[in-house]
Amino acid sequence: MNHIGNGTISKVGVLGGGLMGSGIAQVATQAGFATVVREVSDALAQRARGSVEKSLARGVARGKVTAEASAGALERLVVTARLEELADCDVVIEAVVEDLEVKNALWKELDGLCPPHTIFASNTSSLTIAAMAAATARADRMVGLHFFNPVPLMPLVEVVKTVTTSPETFDRAFAFARALGKEPIAAKDNSGFVVNLLLVPYLLDAITQLERGVASVEDIDRGMTLGTGHPMGPFTLLDFVGLDTIHKIAEIMFDEYRERRYAPPPLLKRMILAGMYGRKSGKGFYDYSQDPPKATPLGL
Repeated sequence: MNHIGNGTISKVGVLGGGLMGSGIAQVATQAGFATVVREVSDALAQRARGSVEKSLARGVARGKVTAEASAGALERLVVTARLEELADCDVVIEAVVEDLEVKNALWKELDGLCPPHTIFASNTSSLTIAAMAAATARADRMVGLHFFNPVPLMPLVEVVKTVTTSPETFDRAFAFARALGKEPIAAKDNSGFVVNLLLVPYLLDAITQLERGVASVEDIDRGMTLGTGHPMGPFTLLDFVGLDTIHKIAEIMFDEYRERRYAPPPLLKRMILAGMYGRKSGKGFYDYSQDPPKATPLGL
């Protein structure tokens, strides 16, 4: 049991068991929290558990996690298709599709299920927390907890305070992020928060410069890794995050700010129409059917 701020957090709920949700669940259960992951079906719930099991197994194989710690974490993990099983959680972290209507429908239902002390936290990367807080009767207990992929390895969490968030809720959420072994930073409730506000225009501009013929995919990536010390170039990162994901984030941010630097470039739209999403589809700016991957011919 962890005493976080002015309240005790002992049970964590995670809405969504995909890449981000399963990663959040893993770090929560590894930190000693009883954790419940809710997915929309039993099959997806079991897949989420499988993702955590595989990730922990990799940690054990690399000597980063002991076999005992892995077994203990899995004992604290429950997966379910029933939203009602999140009713007694002290904090619920939402990591579902980046669609405000989907998120708010879940928040409204949970608002009637969870006790007053439960904190609602969204892992959204581009939607505002205020737009979700308004859908609940606990706007003072709504925050953003934006994790980064892959969650078990990336140390940063953006803790987002909106206009209605109470100081106590923010402090508890900040302390909770620390209890997960993460390094939290405070962010204002603007679309993109801190990191994506700066990162997304950079990624979109890389695509624009490719369209303009400034340099090749490989040379732009090599330039940014060797010239600025970035761990990966913009096109490698775009493929890793997912071109469809970046496109969705960019659209939301453009709608918020109406600034050209947030507008998805035409090439990005064409690639998504062609089913080129990056690593997850096998092809994006690089073709992953080859080892090592080679730049995809894009007809530029």
